[in-house]
Amino acid sequence: MRPSPPRRKARSVLQGLQQSLRLPFAAAFFCLIASAATADTRSEGAALVSAVVRLSAEIPPDARTAAGLGTQRDGNGVVIDDSGLILTIGYLILEAMTVTAFTADGKPVPADILAYDYDTGFGLVRALSPLNVKPIAIGDSDTVNERDPIIVAGHGGVDSAIGAMVVSRREFAGYWEYLLDNAIFTSPPHPNWGGTALINLDGELVGIGSLIVNDALPATRPIPGNMFVPINLLKPVFADLLESGRAGGPQRPWLGIFTAEQAGQVVVTRVAPNGPGAKAGLQPGDRVIGVGPEPVGSMADFFRKIWDIGPAGSDIPVNVLRDGQPYSIVIASGDRYDYLKLKPSY
Repeated sequence: MRPSPPRRKARSVLQGLQQSLRLPFAAAFFCLIASAATADTRSEGAALVSAVVRLSAEIPPDARTAAGLGTQRDGNGVVIDDSGLILTIGYLILEAMTVTAFTADGKPVPADILAYDYDTGFGLVRALSPLNVKPIAIGDSDTVNERDPIIVAGHGGVDSAIGAMVVSRREFAGYWEYLLDNAIFTSPPHPNWGGTALINLDGELVGIGSLIVNDALPATRPIPGNMFVPINLLKPVFADLLESGRAGGPQRPWLGIFTAEQAGQVVVTRVAPNGPGAKAGLQPGDRVIGVGPEPVGSMADFFRKIWDIGPAGSDIPVNVLRDGQPYSIVIASGDRYDYLKLKPSY
Protein backbone atom coordinates (compact mmCIF):
# COMPACT_ATOMS: atom_id res chain seq x y z
CA MET A 1 0.00 0.00 0.00
CA ARG A 2 1.43 3.39 -0.98
CA PRO A 3 1.72 6.07 1.71
CA SER A 4 -0.94 8.75 1.65
CA PRO A 5 0.15 12.18 0.33
CA PRO A 6 0.67 13.66 3.85
CA ARG A 7 2.82 10.70 4.83
CA ARG A 8 4.79 10.88 1.57
CA LYS A 9 5.38 14.57 2.32
CA ALA A 10 6.53 13.83 5.88
CA ARG A 11 8.82 11.09 4.62
CA SER A 12 10.30 13.43 2.03
CA VAL A 13 10.92 16.15 4.61
CA LEU A 14 12.58 13.71 6.99
CA GLN A 15 14.81 12.20 4.32
CA GLY A 16 15.82 15.63 3.06
CA LEU A 17 16.71 16.82 6.54
CA GLN A 18 18.62 13.63 7.22
CA GLN A 19 20.69 13.98 4.05
CA SER A 20 21.33 17.71 4.29
CA LEU A 21 22.57 17.56 7.89
CA ARG A 22 24.22 14.14 7.53
CA LEU A 23 22.34 13.05 10.62
CA PRO A 24 21.04 9.63 11.58
CA PHE A 25 17.31 9.34 10.98
CA ALA A 26 16.56 9.67 14.70
CA ALA A 27 18.31 13.01 14.98
CA ALA A 28 16.60 14.25 11.82
CA PHE A 29 13.22 13.27 13.24
CA PHE A 30 13.68 15.21 16.43
CA CYS A 31 15.22 18.22 14.70
CA LEU A 32 12.18 18.30 12.44
CA ILE A 33 9.77 18.32 15.37
CA ALA A 34 11.73 20.89 17.36
CA SER A 35 12.62 23.41 14.68
CA ALA A 36 10.61 22.86 11.50
CA ALA A 37 9.56 26.06 9.76
CA THR A 38 5.80 25.50 9.89
CA ALA A 39 3.41 24.62 12.67
CA ASP A 40 1.76 22.06 10.38
CA THR A 41 5.00 20.16 9.96
CA ARG A 42 5.74 20.26 13.69
CA SER A 43 2.29 18.98 14.57
CA GLU A 44 2.54 16.25 11.94
CA GLY A 45 5.78 15.05 13.50
CA ALA A 46 4.37 15.17 17.02
CA ALA A 47 1.26 13.26 15.89
CA LEU A 48 3.46 10.26 15.14
CA VAL A 49 3.88 9.69 18.87
CA SER A 50 0.78 11.31 20.40
CA ALA A 51 -1.28 8.13 20.09
CA VAL A 52 0.83 6.43 22.77
CA VAL A 53 -0.86 6.73 26.17
CA ARG A 54 -0.05 5.59 29.66
CA LEU A 55 -1.84 2.51 31.00
CA SER A 56 -2.05 1.46 34.63
CA ALA A 57 -3.50 -1.88 35.74
CA GLU A 58 -4.49 -3.22 39.16
CA ILE A 59 -4.24 -6.98 39.62
CA PRO A 60 -5.74 -8.93 42.55
CA PRO A 61 -3.22 -10.49 44.97
CA ASP A 62 -4.52 -14.00 44.25
CA ALA A 63 -3.98 -13.73 40.49
CA ARG A 64 -1.80 -16.46 39.01
CA THR A 65 0.59 -13.85 37.63
CA ALA A 66 0.70 -11.59 40.69
CA ALA A 67 3.92 -13.06 42.08
CA GLY A 68 5.81 -12.83 38.81
CA LEU A 69 4.42 -9.66 37.24
CA GLY A 70 3.19 -7.74 40.28
CA THR A 71 -0.17 -6.37 41.33
CA GLN A 72 0.44 -2.81 40.08
CA ARG A 73 1.55 -2.62 36.43
CA ASP A 74 2.31 0.50 34.47
CA GLY A 75 3.21 0.85 30.81
CA ASN A 76 2.04 2.04 27.43
CA GLY A 77 -0.80 1.51 25.01
CA VAL A 78 -1.39 2.74 21.48
CA VAL A 79 -4.72 4.24 20.38
CA ILE A 80 -5.63 2.60 17.07
CA ASP A 81 -9.15 3.87 16.32
CA ASP A 82 -11.50 6.77 16.96
CA SER A 83 -13.51 4.89 19.59
CA GLY A 84 -10.65 4.73 22.10
CA LEU A 85 -9.45 1.22 21.25
CA ILE A 86 -5.98 0.75 22.72
CA LEU A 87 -3.50 -1.94 21.73
CA THR A 88 -0.92 -2.94 24.32
CA ILE A 89 1.29 -5.81 25.38
CA GLY A 90 -0.88 -8.34 27.13
CA TYR A 91 1.08 -8.89 30.33
CA LEU A 92 0.26 -5.34 31.45
CA ILE A 93 -3.44 -6.19 31.68
CA LEU A 94 -3.31 -9.94 32.31
CA GLU A 95 -5.72 -10.91 35.13
CA ALA A 96 -6.35 -7.21 35.88
CA MET A 97 -9.35 -6.04 37.91
CA THR A 98 -9.16 -2.50 36.54
CA VAL A 99 -7.23 -0.68 33.83
CA THR A 100 -6.86 3.10 33.60
CA ALA A 101 -5.65 5.12 30.63
CA PHE A 102 -4.27 8.61 31.07
CA THR A 103 -4.69 11.59 28.80
CA ALA A 104 -1.73 13.77 27.81
CA ASP A 105 -2.45 16.11 30.74
CA GLY A 106 -2.58 13.22 33.21
CA LYS A 107 -6.35 12.86 33.54
CA PRO A 108 -7.31 9.25 34.39
CA VAL A 109 -9.83 7.56 32.10
CA PRO A 110 -11.26 4.14 33.05
CA ALA A 111 -10.92 1.47 30.39
CA ASP A 112 -12.65 -1.82 29.70
CA ILE A 113 -10.50 -4.90 29.21
CA LEU A 114 -11.52 -6.41 25.89
CA ALA A 115 -9.06 -9.12 24.95
CA TYR A 116 -5.88 -11.00 25.70
CA ASP A 117 -4.13 -13.24 23.17
CA TYR A 118 -1.50 -15.51 24.67
CA ASP A 119 -0.04 -16.72 21.37
CA THR A 120 0.86 -13.24 20.10
CA GLY A 121 1.10 -11.43 23.43
CA PHE A 122 -1.30 -8.65 22.44
CA GLY A 123 -3.93 -7.11 24.70
CA LEU A 124 -6.82 -4.76 23.89
CA VAL A 125 -8.64 -2.25 26.11
CA ARG A 126 -11.09 0.52 25.31
CA ALA A 127 -11.12 3.91 27.02
CA LEU A 128 -14.57 4.82 28.33
CA SER A 129 -14.09 8.56 27.74
CA PRO A 130 -12.38 10.46 24.90
CA LEU A 131 -8.58 10.60 25.08
CA ASN A 132 -8.40 13.43 22.54
CA VAL A 133 -5.55 11.94 20.55
CA LYS A 134 -5.24 11.05 16.89
CA PRO A 135 -5.18 7.26 16.35
CA ILE A 136 -2.14 5.83 14.64
CA ALA A 137 -2.45 3.94 11.36
CA ILE A 138 -1.62 0.24 11.27
CA GLY A 139 1.34 -0.55 9.01
CA ASP A 140 2.90 -3.68 7.51
CA SER A 141 5.53 -5.25 9.75
CA ASP A 142 6.64 -7.58 6.95
CA THR A 143 8.31 -4.55 5.34
CA VAL A 144 10.44 -3.86 8.43
CA ASN A 145 14.02 -4.92 7.71
CA GLU A 146 17.33 -4.95 9.50
CA ARG A 147 19.10 -1.56 9.50
CA ASP A 148 15.81 0.31 9.03
CA PRO A 149 15.58 3.56 11.02
CA ILE A 150 12.65 3.45 13.39
CA ILE A 151 10.95 5.39 16.20
CA VAL A 152 10.24 3.79 19.58
CA ALA A 153 7.60 5.86 21.39
CA GLY A 154 6.38 5.65 24.95
CA HIS A 155 3.69 7.78 26.60
CA GLY A 156 4.64 11.40 27.19
CA GLY A 157 4.93 12.70 23.63
CA VAL A 158 8.15 13.54 21.82
CA ASP A 159 10.16 13.66 25.05
CA SER A 160 9.42 9.96 25.58
CA ALA A 161 10.28 8.83 22.06
CA ILE A 162 13.71 7.71 20.88
CA GLY A 163 15.22 7.08 17.50
CA ALA A 164 16.49 3.57 16.99
CA MET A 165 17.52 1.06 14.37
CA VAL A 166 16.18 -2.41 13.60
CA VAL A 167 19.20 -4.55 14.42
CA SER A 168 17.72 -8.00 13.81
CA ARG A 169 14.65 -9.95 12.69
CA ARG A 170 14.63 -13.46 14.08
CA GLU A 171 12.88 -16.15 16.05
CA PHE A 172 12.19 -15.50 19.71
CA ALA A 173 11.37 -18.22 22.25
CA GLY A 174 10.06 -17.06 25.64
CA TYR A 175 10.53 -19.21 28.72
CA TRP A 176 6.75 -19.07 29.41
CA GLU A 177 5.83 -21.34 26.42
CA TYR A 178 5.81 -18.47 23.93
CA LEU A 179 7.24 -18.30 20.44
CA LEU A 180 7.48 -15.68 17.70
CA ASP A 181 8.76 -16.77 14.30
CA ASN A 182 10.09 -13.36 13.25
CA ALA A 183 10.30 -10.87 16.12
CA ILE A 184 11.66 -7.34 15.65
CA PHE A 185 14.69 -6.26 17.69
CA THR A 186 15.81 -2.63 17.95
CA SER A 187 18.62 -0.73 19.60
CA PRO A 188 19.28 1.38 21.63
CA PRO A 189 16.78 0.18 24.25
CA HIS A 190 13.82 2.26 25.35
CA PRO A 191 13.69 2.41 29.18
CA ASN A 192 9.87 2.10 29.35
CA TRP A 193 9.42 -0.73 26.88
CA GLY A 194 6.13 -2.38 27.86
CA GLY A 195 3.52 -1.55 25.20
CA THR A 196 5.67 1.02 23.39
CA ALA A 197 4.86 1.85 19.78
CA LEU A 198 7.26 0.91 17.00
CA ILE A 199 6.67 3.49 14.27
CA ASN A 200 8.08 3.32 10.75
CA LEU A 201 9.18 6.11 8.45
CA ASP A 202 5.64 6.47 7.11
CA GLY A 203 4.22 7.17 10.57
CA GLU A 204 2.59 3.74 10.88
CA LEU A 205 2.49 1.31 13.79
CA VAL A 206 4.52 -1.80 12.97
CA GLY A 207 5.09 -3.35 16.40
CA ILE A 208 4.31 -3.32 20.12
CA GLY A 209 7.07 -3.35 22.72
CA SER A 210 7.43 -6.48 24.81
CA LEU A 211 10.85 -6.78 26.42
CA ILE A 212 14.25 -5.28 27.05
CA VAL A 213 16.94 -7.79 26.06
CA ASN A 214 20.70 -8.03 26.31
CA ASP A 215 21.11 -9.55 22.85
CA ALA A 216 19.00 -7.49 20.45
CA LEU A 217 21.94 -8.04 18.12
CA PRO A 218 23.58 -11.38 18.96
CA ALA A 219 27.33 -11.16 18.57
CA THR A 220 30.55 -11.86 20.39
CA ARG A 221 29.68 -8.78 22.41
CA PRO A 222 25.86 -8.64 22.23
CA ILE A 223 24.10 -5.29 21.85
CA PRO A 224 21.13 -4.56 24.19
CA GLY A 225 17.79 -3.37 22.91
CA ASN A 226 14.06 -4.07 22.79
CA MET A 227 11.99 -6.90 21.37
CA PHE A 228 8.75 -6.02 19.55
CA VAL A 229 5.77 -8.15 18.55
CA PRO A 230 5.15 -7.54 14.82
CA ILE A 231 1.84 -5.83 14.13
CA ASN A 232 0.94 -8.25 11.33
CA LEU A 233 0.32 -10.93 13.95
CA LEU A 234 -2.68 -8.90 15.11
CA LYS A 235 -4.45 -8.88 11.76
CA PRO A 236 -5.61 -12.53 11.53
CA VAL A 237 -6.97 -12.56 15.11
CA PHE A 238 -8.23 -8.99 15.42
CA ALA A 239 -11.90 -9.70 14.65
CA ASP A 240 -11.97 -12.65 17.07
CA LEU A 241 -10.35 -10.59 19.80
CA LEU A 242 -12.99 -7.88 19.48
CA GLU A 243 -15.85 -10.37 19.35
CA SER A 244 -14.89 -12.89 22.02
CA GLY A 245 -11.76 -11.64 23.77
CA ARG A 246 -9.45 -14.31 22.39
CA ALA A 247 -8.41 -15.86 19.09
CA GLY A 248 -10.77 -18.42 17.63
CA GLY A 249 -10.00 -22.05 16.88
CA PRO A 250 -8.39 -24.76 19.03
CA GLN A 251 -6.04 -23.61 21.76
CA ARG A 252 -2.48 -24.88 21.91
CA PRO A 253 -1.60 -27.45 24.57
CA TRP A 254 -0.09 -25.82 27.65
CA LEU A 255 2.20 -27.58 30.12
CA GLY A 256 2.57 -24.86 32.75
CA ILE A 257 6.35 -24.93 32.82
CA PHE A 258 9.11 -22.36 32.53
CA THR A 259 12.31 -23.27 30.74
CA ALA A 260 15.76 -22.01 29.81
CA GLU A 261 18.49 -23.12 27.44
CA GLN A 262 21.62 -24.19 29.26
CA ALA A 263 24.66 -25.82 27.66
CA GLY A 264 22.63 -26.78 24.59
CA GLN A 265 19.78 -28.33 26.58
CA VAL A 266 16.29 -27.24 27.59
CA VAL A 267 16.05 -27.08 31.38
CA VAL A 268 12.88 -26.76 33.45
CA THR A 269 13.43 -23.80 35.78
CA ARG A 270 9.97 -23.63 37.37
CA VAL A 271 6.56 -25.28 37.21
CA ALA A 272 3.26 -23.44 37.61
CA PRO A 273 1.57 -24.48 40.89
CA ASN A 274 -1.21 -26.98 40.15
CA GLY A 275 -0.46 -26.70 36.43
CA PRO A 276 -0.33 -29.71 34.09
CA GLY A 277 3.43 -30.17 34.40
CA ALA A 278 3.36 -30.03 38.20
CA LYS A 279 0.48 -32.52 38.37
CA ALA A 280 2.41 -34.93 36.13
CA GLY A 281 5.51 -34.74 38.34
CA LEU A 282 7.79 -32.55 36.25
CA GLN A 283 10.35 -30.81 38.48
CA PRO A 284 12.70 -27.81 38.31
CA GLY A 285 16.09 -29.03 37.16
CA ASP A 286 14.68 -31.64 34.77
CA ARG A 287 16.50 -31.55 31.43
CA VAL A 288 14.14 -32.07 28.49
CA ILE A 289 15.69 -34.43 25.92
CA GLY A 290 12.67 -35.31 23.80
CA VAL A 291 8.97 -35.21 23.06
CA GLY A 292 7.87 -38.76 22.33
CA PRO A 293 10.43 -40.33 19.97
CA GLU A 294 11.67 -36.92 18.75
CA PRO A 295 14.75 -35.31 20.30
CA VAL A 296 14.59 -31.68 21.44
CA GLY A 297 17.31 -29.24 20.40
CA SER A 298 16.08 -25.87 21.67
CA MET A 299 13.21 -24.17 23.45
CA ALA A 300 11.62 -23.24 20.11
CA ASP A 301 11.96 -26.84 18.93
CA PHE A 302 10.44 -28.07 22.20
CA PHE A 303 7.42 -25.78 21.91
CA ARG A 304 6.76 -26.68 18.28
CA LYS A 305 6.91 -30.39 19.00
CA ILE A 306 4.42 -29.98 21.85
CA TRP A 307 2.02 -27.96 19.70
CA ASP A 308 2.29 -30.39 16.78
CA ILE A 309 0.78 -33.19 18.87
CA GLY A 310 -2.69 -31.66 19.06
CA PRO A 311 -4.88 -29.06 20.79
CA ALA A 312 -5.13 -28.28 24.50
CA GLY A 313 -6.07 -31.43 26.37
CA SER A 314 -3.74 -33.67 24.39
CA ASP A 315 -1.39 -36.00 26.26
CA ILE A 316 2.20 -34.84 25.78
CA PRO A 317 4.96 -37.45 26.27
CA VAL A 318 8.06 -35.67 27.57
CA ASN A 319 11.42 -37.35 28.10
CA VAL A 320 13.72 -35.82 30.70
CA LEU A 321 16.99 -36.41 32.51
CA ARG A 322 16.74 -36.06 36.29
CA ASP A 323 19.95 -36.41 38.25
CA GLY A 324 21.40 -38.10 35.21
CA GLN A 325 18.62 -40.69 34.98
CA PRO A 326 16.12 -40.80 32.11
CA TYR A 327 12.41 -40.49 32.84
CA SER A 328 9.37 -40.52 30.56
CA ILE A 329 6.47 -38.40 31.78
CA VAL A 330 3.08 -38.08 30.10
CA ILE A 331 1.53 -34.67 30.75
CA ALA A 332 -2.20 -34.12 30.30
CA SER A 333 -1.92 -30.67 28.74
CA GLY A 334 -4.29 -27.88 29.64
CA ASP A 335 -5.70 -24.64 28.27
CA ARG A 336 -3.86 -21.75 29.90
CA TYR A 337 -7.01 -19.60 29.65
CA ASP A 338 -8.69 -22.00 32.10
CA TYR A 339 -5.78 -21.65 34.51
CA LEU A 340 -5.53 -17.86 34.51
CA LYS A 341 -8.08 -15.79 36.45
CA LEU A 342 -9.39 -13.72 33.58
CA LYS A 343 -12.30 -11.36 33.26
CA PRO A 344 -15.41 -13.12 31.89
CA SER A 345 -15.20 -11.19 28.61
CA TYR A 346 -12.01 -12.97 27.61
